[in-house]
Amino acid sequence: MSGTVKFLRRNAAGYLFLAPWLVGFLVLTLYPMVYSLWLGFTSYDFTKPDATQWIGLGNYLKMFGQAFGLSEFTASTGEVMRVDPYYLKSLSVTFTYVFVSLPLKLIAALAVAMLLNQKLRGVPFYRAVYYIPTLLGGSVAIAVLWRKLFEKNGLVNMFLGAIGFTNLPGWITNPNYALGTLVLLSVWQFGSSMIIFLAGLKQIPEEYYEAASVDGANKVRLFFSITLPLLSPVILFNLVMQMISAFQTFTQAYIIGGGTGGVLNSTLFYTLHLYIQGWSYHEMGYASAMAWVLLLIIGVLTALVFRTSNSWVSYGTGE
Repeated sequence: MSGTVKFLRRNAAGYLFLAPWLVGFLVLTLYPMVYSLWLGFTSYDFTKPDATQWIGLGNYLKMFGQAFGLSEFTASTGEVMRVDPYYLKSLSVTFTYVFVSLPLKLIAALAVAMLLNQKLRGVPFYRAVYYIPTLLGGSVAIAVLWRKLFEKNGLVNMFLGAIGFTNLPGWITNPNYALGTLVLLSVWQFGSSMIIFLAGLKQIPEEYYEAASVDGANKVRLFFSITLPLLSPVILFNLVMQMISAFQTFTQAYIIGGGTGGVLNSTLFYTLHLYIQGWSYHEMGYASAMAWVLLLIIGVLTALVFRTSNSWVSYGTGE
């Protein structure tokens, strides 16, 4: 015991400086996470906290019951609960968005980064211009602007009509194209990935390219044999960060889809569905369970990316 006291006294100053972060972590992060985990096993309406009931895995059966052909089930409390008919749709929309927008965004970011890595006049200006959309991020203003651009009478249709196209749809209100407009918005905001790719390109020694060129390698061979392998750690970083960000997309879907998931739920993102369940229907227990499932999905996919990275990421060790 005396040793512990001495240790605390000797490190008291350090713990004092860490105290604000520790308090913030415990109060604002750890406690809400543990509390939401508990809520995920309850039927909790924040407008009626006294009516909270423990329902075990009821919320999770409500999520995935449709996959087993269920429309309703009896919870452990004896209450008959209806299966969420839109949960699997929200999963489908979100996975489609992530797996389409993510590679397109990374390809666009890498392509522009390689252009900006050239020794051309005005490159610093173009770097700033391409980064501006990312600075604006998922703001409400950008989502509203995007919605106006792709409306039936929006600027996009005006431009397409001026060059001869006819019978143009309302891109936002057409379920076949609504999700595509959100994918396009995501790809447009490639600035952060571009800057990271550009930093990685700057770290590749010019001597590698010069030696390969002397041996007769063309531009395509240089890209696949030098640029991509040496840039693979940066690609891994961007892939993981952008994947996590894509799964958490909310503002764009909320504004462009009118807060309801759009026509035929074509833009019903997972986070939007979670928000509707928690704040519109007051089913905060169910929303908490959904949040933990999303965390699990992101965690599993991130682990898979790192697991497979051994076969395509090179850290310059010769392996």
